[in-house]
Amino acid sequence: MKIFLLTHERELHRATNTGALALDDSNAIVERILWQRLSPNKDLVNLIENNKAVLLYSNGESSPVAATAGSSVDSKVRIEEYENIIIIDSTWQEAKKIFNHSAYLKNAAQFTLKTSNDSLYKLRANQPKGGLCTIECIIEVLKMKGQNKMAADLSLKFAQFNG
Repeated sequence: MKIFLLTHERELHRATNTGALALDDSNAIVERILWQRLSPNKDLVNLIENNKAVLLYSNGESSPVAATAGSSVDSKVRIEEYENIIIIDSTWQEAKKIFNHSAYLKNAAQFTLKTSNDSLYKLRANQPKGGLCTIECIIEVLKMKGQNKMAADLSLKFAQFNG
């Protein structure tokens, strides 16, 4: 399994970026890819074109995929069928821009992460109701993929960071 964090350049310098929490302790499961509007990562594009990656987003009301794709999102996609998961790692506003300016992402299989839990993240404002931060999405994916120890370890790390 591989989780790709498609990261906006501004996130690299933000002390509040939660995606970075998973990079050190993920046994190379989590990989960061810097989003570039004009020259997308060829490996990521290839995975999407061959239906070998799924774009994950949480069920926040301002999810970039939900905001643009609406009812066209295929709710029958099962994340268990994919070994490559893409998470847009940025603010909610930047995530919308990344999605809207990346035609290849619109072609990706899309999975809505639905959870009854509200985000515990409190270091940034403007969190949409039902929307999870990057590390919370990673933790949920790890649980769904049976990586419970790693999910628990990252949950503890997130709690300390968020403290």
